Amino acid sequence: MTQFTWLPKLLSQLENEHVLIRGSSFYVLAPAHLLHVDKEDWKRCVTQLAQLEFRWSALWAEDSLLPFEEDQTGSIMVSSCYEKQGDYLVLRTEVPRSQPKLASQTLLYPATNRVERHLQDLFGLMFEEHPDPRRWTRHQAWPADQYPLRKDFPTEGWAVPTVSPPDADYPFLQAHGTGVYEIPVGPVHAGIIEPGHFRFQAVGETVLNLEEHLGYVHKGIEKIAEGRDAEGLAKLAGRVSGDSTVAHTWAACLAMERATHLTLPPRALMLRAIMAERERVANHLGDIGAIANDVAFTFAFYQCSRLRERWQRFSQQVFGHRLMMDAIIPGGVRFDLTESNQREQIDQIAELHTEIHQLEGILERHTGLEDRLATTGILHQPLATKLGCLGYVGRASGQQFDVRRDAPYSPYDRFPFEVPCYQAGDVQTRLRVRMAEIHVSLHLLHRFLIELPTGDIRVPLPLPASDAEGLGIVEGWRGEIISYVRFGEGGRIYRYYPRDPSWLNWPALELLIRENIVPDFPVCNKSVNGSYSGHDL
Repeated sequence: MTQFTWLPKLLSQLENEHVLIRGSSFYVLAPAHLLHVDKEDWKRCVTQLAQLEFRWSALWAEDSLLPFEEDQTGSIMVSSCYEKQGDYLVLRTEVPRSQPKLASQTLLYPATNRVERHLQDLFGLMFEEHPDPRRWTRHQAWPADQYPLRKDFPTEGWAVPTVSPPDADYPFLQAHGTGVYEIPVGPVHAGIIEPGHFRFQAVGETVLNLEEHLGYVHKGIEKIAEGRDAEGLAKLAGRVSGDSTVAHTWAACLAMERATHLTLPPRALMLRAIMAERERVANHLGDIGAIANDVAFTFAFYQCSRLRERWQRFSQQVFGHRLMMDAIIPGGVRFDLTESNQREQIDQIAELHTEIHQLEGILERHTGLEDRLATTGILHQPLATKLGCLGYVGRASGQQFDVRRDAPYSPYDRFPFEVPCYQAGDVQTRLRVRMAEIHVSLHLLHRFLIELPTGDIRVPLPLPASDAEGLGIVEGWRGEIISYVRFGEGGRIYRYYPRDPSWLNWPALELLIRENIVPDFPVCNKSVNGSYSGHDL
């Protein structure tokens, strides 16, 4: 890590802008530096961060009924997280509940568009100069003057005397021009895929524009987290997005452990990393097969499904669940590995490595596959940078960032590795990144298993102080996951916010599909594979 080499320049520029920084100090919100500013200085601060090429990463809010300095109605605290050179900065301000207005940062950071609208819908925050004021997460059953993430909104919701109106009036952009027509897709899809609405404008088979509307699987994660104990929050975090249950649980537990200043046993940390890499391998296998299947290369689909099934059955055998759900707990892990388990995993890794090499050669030599995937759905590097795309989506378009390498947490800080990164930005490259990441994960897994330390696998989580807060940042298989936790009285959760990588990757699909043909949408969509559940919260 660079230890905030950018900090003096940032503070100098903010001073030149006459920005008053209140209560700032190193690692107040570990691993981030925290800058608390007045709401009037918010836009100037964000502008300076954008000019210094900080990457926006997360945005959340917290409600307080305590008197605010400007009135007696309480306040809403807003925090925005940024990254530069592997270090993190959290910018924080407060607005009164009676007039919750704050400058929008969407024009500077386009990826904040939907998050600001999410906060608009659930907190009643008004973001001034926001280019798109339409609702995003707003449920039709909620009264217009009630906001679900405010503390005076009951967890069970308000009683609605009539049937909720259908969510049929979302104001999509309208198609115009000779020969332009619209194609609605979803929100209900074939099979078991989660719901999401895609509205195309096209001429012939060429896509002119795609607009997404998500939020159909809103589960109230942030609301039902309130009042839980630490173990209850860990269980909930594992259900933010089922295919990332290990990564989200680890991020939430890491946030709670940092809030309580808890140091975990080395064996527990290594076991968490083993589970995280197994999760990465399983999902990449599934995606590679699904991408091939979307262009009718079913052989690869069958082979990847076979390999993934064997991989997940072994995960169930040693970690109690095919997806390793609830295997990570506050203070450590629930399951240990025997020496026999270690040897079996090492053998399985060697076998998978051999099979993956063979399958990779087949995929590279298949001209029909190349014809469908190469130059399809190109996401150019400047757009990927502007959106802050993460994981395989970003790394196929020149974005190298990987939390495990660039902002390492234990045990990754002791195991250097190369991050696969390419420039072409098409579907073929996004598949290529997945394959390369499988090789990296298998190499890491082998080292973890060989060097697995002895010792305890869990320690008790201390009772957190009221108002203690923590930030957990891990590299999930889709990319960087951020979890924020604040404790209230008695060790109960006051606020939990998980930011899945899909918040930053879903908007990329709207851009990379343009000028492609409509029949290529399924494979473009699968190459991004955003999580509906992880986005909709």
